[in-house]
Order: sequence, then C-alpha cells, then structure tokens
Amino acid sequence: MHKWLSVIVLILLAACSEAPTSSGGVATTSEPQRVYEWKMITSWPKNLPALGTSPVHFAEIVDKMSNGRMKIRVYGANELVGGLEVFDAVSQGVAEIGHTGAYYWQGKIPATPFFSSIPFGMTGGEMNAWLAYGGGNELWREIYAPFNLIPARGGNSGTQMFGWFNKEINSLADLQGLKMRIPGLGGEVFSRAGGTPVTMQVSDVFTALQTGALDATEFVSPYNDLAAGYHTVAKYYYYPGWHEPGSTLETIFNKSAFEALPEDLQAILMAGTEVMNQLLLDELTAKNNEALRVLVEEHNVQLRKLPDDVLAELHRISNDVVAELAATDATTKRIYDSWNAFREGVGSYHGIAEDALVEARNLPLN
Repeated sequence: MHKWLSVIVLILLAACSEAPTSSGGVATTSEPQRVYEWKMITSWPKNLPALGTSPVHFAEIVDKMSNGRMKIRVYGANELVGGLEVFDAVSQGVAEIGHTGAYYWQGKIPATPFFSSIPFGMTGGEMNAWLAYGGGNELWREIYAPFNLIPARGGNSGTQMFGWFNKEINSLADLQGLKMRIPGLGGEVFSRAGGTPVTMQVSDVFTALQTGALDATEFVSPYNDLAAGYHTVAKYYYYPGWHEPGSTLETIFNKSAFEALPEDLQAILMAGTEVMNQLLLDELTAKNNEALRVLVEEHNVQLRKLPDDVLAELHRISNDVVAELAATDATTKRIYDSWNAFREGVGSYHGIAEDALVEARNLPLN
C-alpha cells in the first residue's frame, strides 16, 4: 500500500512542477494520451446500495483522477458473468477488474476466508489494520499471484446481522435441517451445528426464500437487507453476525493487464480501491441504524438475538473449524499464524479501549 501512496505523491509533485509555456499555461505534448477501456464485474446486483453502487463510484473516481484516461464499465452479477464466476473471469481476462468476496474461492485457495471474514474473528477496523499494517496484504497477494490476480481491499461490511428466518430460533434444535444461504466458514459451522448451508449468489436468494427453497438467509446488514426486500419473505431478523464480524470485500485486478499500465494509472486504481474501501464501510455504518428502525417500526420485522447457549456452541464449533483450516497446508498455517497473532494483540488492546468504552457507555445513568 505504501508503494502506491508514494507513487501518487510523486505524480502530484510532477503535475505541480510542469514547465509553463510562454503564455503562462502548462506545456503539453502534441500526441494524444491513450485511453484504456476496462470492464469491472461484481458479485452483486448493480443497484444494490453500498455493495452494488460502490464499484460504480470507484469507476467514476478513477475516471476523474486519470483525467479520462481510464474508463471502467461496471457489470452487476449475471450481466457479463455470474456472481460466483468473478474470480475465474478476471483471472482469464474476461474482465480486468472484479469486486467480490474472497471466501467464495476457498475451493481454489484454502486460506481465502482469512481475507474476508472468520467466524467470531476480527471486526472491520481490525481487518483493515491487519491487511494494511500486519502483513495481510502481502500474504494475500502472494496466494493470488499464481492465478494472475492482484487483490486489494474493496470495502468492509462491518459486523453483520445473522440473517432472516421463517421460524424462531430458541435452541440448537431449531437449526436442525434448516436450509440457509450462508457461504464460507460460517456455512461449515452452520452445517456442524445441524443446519444445511447453501451457497447461492445474491440475485437468486429472494426467490429462493419466497418459494421455500430456502428457510433462511444471511446477507449483510439492515441497509442492504431492506433494499433487497427480505422483510417481505421472512419474518424474523437475528443478530449478532457471528459468522461475519467484519467482512472485507475484495477488488481483484487481472495481473497482466494491471502491470501493463503506466505507473500513474496503477497508482490511481489502487488509490481508488482505498477510497472505496473506506466509503463503503462509512456508508453502511451511517445507514444501518435508520434502516433497522424502518424494518422494525414500519414493516413489523421481529428483531431477535440468538440465545446465549446457541452462540456459545457456534463459537465452540467455529474454533474447531478454524483450527482445522489452519492445518490444511503450510501456506494456510502461515497465514493463520499472522492473522491470529494480530487478532490476539488487537483484541487485548480493544478490551481496555473500545470494548470497555462501549460497556461504560451502556451503563444505566442514575
């Protein structure tokens, strides 16, 4: 990350020091600059708030920063390829950029969940810190390089809701046989708890809930869930999102195409991902509270907290699942060790900082 920020500074300094012409303007060359026209594919419906609209905003930022030299056309899920085909499509050059979630690719690279979200793992802010300053970005790029891909942070959902259900969850018995759209390690934990996890792209979930093909689904949080309309096909809304406590979204670049760009455009693209990374989290943080109020007060959604004994058992299972994943191979173990060391360190600090503050803030006032 620091490399790209350094390049951006050099670009700005160079722009400020361009030689003036005799008329007081800036010297220009007679040759027109090349315009690059790229495609960006995503795993989300194009107009979905935050997840779907952020890639469009990214494309606009890059266009302006490059003075029109980099044009990016954004495709939602199923417009060019399916939402779960983004990794392969960008790797093969069908599109130059993708916006998706790393945990979808665990079947290709076992360690990918560490770059999206781990059940009962790190929050959004903690994940951002590990990737930028704890060695996460370097490890991420290492495991994607053989697939002709360069990954970068592309947003974070913050702590999610557990999801939408058509029945109440009062005990572990209520999870038995329940068909739920829940990807990644969360799906494996859910399976071991007795449920039936289903991996399904976002655009198909509403109909599956409506027809009974699914009994439940997780998605993101109130702002996105309200827009998706899940409250019209499911009654109960459960929290907390133990399965995705801070899910990093990824922007992936075709490595060959990216490295063929001039260095200033490479830097602009990377700067654009950083802007998207922060603004997507900011948008969800700002909008979730009002969206939850609308769901509960205007649509009569039944908001429920998972029982403590259910959460405790899910946590126990999660620890087993993560430990087994860490033992997959030497590379995955190395990534787990980095992730876990950072999690323990930042968790210790937050215990005497943010967690203690939230606890104090919630104390009743006399």
